[in-house]
Amino acid sequence: MTKTQIFKFGGASVKDASAVKNLAEILRNRLRKNMVIVVSAMGKTTNALEKLLELRMKEEDISSNSTILKNYHLEICKDLFPADHTIFSKLDNYFLQLEKLLVNPITKDNYDEYYDRVVAFGELISSRIVMEYLCEIGLVSVWQDAREFISTNSDFRFAKINWEKTRLNCQKNLKSILDQFPVVTQGFIGADPQGRTTTLGREGSDFTAAILATSLDAGSVTIWKDVPGVLNADPKLFEDTQLFDELDYQQAAQMTFYGASVIHPKTIKPLANSGIPLFVKSFLKPEAAGTKIFQLGKQNPIPTIVLKQNQILVTFRVTDFTFIEEEQIHTIYEQLNALKLRVNFLQTSAISVSIIIDQQLFKLEQLVNSLKNKFIIRYNEGLELLTVLHPDRKDFSDLNPGYEILLEQSTRNTVQFVRRKE
Repeated sequence: MTKTQIFKFGGASVKDASAVKNLAEILRNRLRKNMVIVVSAMGKTTNALEKLLELRMKEEDISSNSTILKNYHLEICKDLFPADHTIFSKLDNYFLQLEKLLVNPITKDNYDEYYDRVVAFGELISSRIVMEYLCEIGLVSVWQDAREFISTNSDFRFAKINWEKTRLNCQKNLKSILDQFPVVTQGFIGADPQGRTTTLGREGSDFTAAILATSLDAGSVTIWKDVPGVLNADPKLFEDTQLFDELDYQQAAQMTFYGASVIHPKTIKPLANSGIPLFVKSFLKPEAAGTKIFQLGKQNPIPTIVLKQNQILVTFRVTDFTFIEEEQIHTIYEQLNALKLRVNFLQTSAISVSIIIDQQLFKLEQLVNSLKNKFIIRYNEGLELLTVLHPDRKDFSDLNPGYEILLEQSTRNTVQFVRRKE
């Protein structure tokens, strides 16, 4: 029996009508039953939906932004479908639902839950457009709501997967459909036990592909990107990048941990545990080999540069003359865990703990308020974290021209710089 294949297409691969047509061309000779197509929101739609939430919280008018977002999707559909196609009424219905949802007051207390309900529309709309277009050109497929089989807890914005229930849902409900048709579904979203929409963390569509692959005992996952595969640095930020033809699961996981944006950090673990290979390929050159990530058993020695932007440096100093001990570090991490904040960099001294975290709405304020009675807290926003994996030299001044280095840390295999523009 042929094993299921998972294809994941990100926002750039569906950003306009020509991109959707290109996606269809990629699938023309590849699409078959027992295939799941996971689709992200179109272009920068998630950012636009986040902006609607921000305006709604400030009790400002959202009609202009909402109209721009609707017209963006409408123009794509006009280029893909005849004027009498049902996609237009479906699009109207989605935006009607969105507008009704945004009538409700949004506060700090309910923001995370509303965030998930609102941003999910990006994936729901894009996957519906993709499925309808595939059917329009004769590539028959079935649309499925990911919330019906991706089961999570109720940690809105950072939901954890109920693996047992998700597998049961996929084996019981999804497999029978895949025996007859390919399925188009959404990345990034799931549902909690009460049926409420949850999301898996920003850029979580890759993770969705891995979840479905594991739950369906798939043969492979292919992520289609606007780059040739996994590179040793972001080509938009650094010159002379090198392509990895093959990567070991462990090295790929290490790269994503430090912030390599080509693959979502949670993607590798379930695939590695199940021995499912991951291919990263270019939707601009679909015939090219790309990168294969599997149990290679050896690491690639090419130095890798990873840059994380929008970082915050937070330093906690003890309020008396005691030294930093495990108890203080535990107190800080306990609060970070409660706020679902991940530490990207940690440095301790005799009297202080310094951490780097991602910029997230409200989270810094909540962190400071929760610990200000126990520590003297200072922070710097708008920073960058530059990580070099497998460095082949000791001087990295050419990587940091025009930057002030606030913190530096090195081990045998890793060098990191916390920096800001001078």
